[in-house]
Amino acid sequence: MFDDKDKRKEHKEEEEEFGELIKFTFAGFAGGLGLGWFLDKLGFQQNPIGEWLVRTLAGEGESILEGFFAIKKRLSGATSSLAQAYGWGKLIGMTVPWWIDLFSRLLGVNVYGWEGFYIPYFYAMSDQLGANVSGFVYMYRQERSFGGAVKRYLKNPVMLTSLLVIFIVPLGLLTARLLGFSPTTNLFVALETIAANLCWLPPLVGMWLERKR
Repeated sequence: MFDDKDKRKEHKEEEEEFGELIKFTFAGFAGGLGLGWFLDKLGFQQNPIGEWLVRTLAGEGESILEGFFAIKKRLSGATSSLAQAYGWGKLIGMTVPWWIDLFSRLLGVNVYGWEGFYIPYFYAMSDQLGANVSGFVYMYRQERSFGGAVKRYLKNPVMLTSLLVIFIVPLGLLTARLLGFSPTTNLFVALETIAANLCWLPPLVGMWLERKR
């Protein structure tokens, strides 16, 4: 009986943690849209620093909040969980697109044409890549074997959803650019990054699974 109660408590905490991650994601969306609109009003369209700030908020604003969430959980002495592993991974992966964006501009890549489709991808998905790796490491530490971690990974809907969006998003971004979309305003920058940022799907699946249990 004690074990059942303990498991129910664990599932409830996991559900709440995944719910927090979803809230953080949509808070980042709102921040990116608001900043994009404000910068356009000030006349800062196609400003590299402005676009960096907008993409960071729209694509990675939740990573900052999720990182604080993971740190808070760790400091409180809470048991390690997949949701916390996601938070750590997203925080670690969030700086990667900054360098990709910078060096692409320095190399003369047309960041507004189809050639630059990968830039919003990394802003939206680099933290998801980090979360995916961090989630696998979490499973490996629990299983204590690579094969066991792989089997658990392939049976975990959260991790599989994460892997799915990682591969689907670049195809969508490239298609939109080839069809003529160009993020020439900060609002368009925010909207493109938000459309690519499907990071809310894996936590939503996790929350649904925990609630179902």
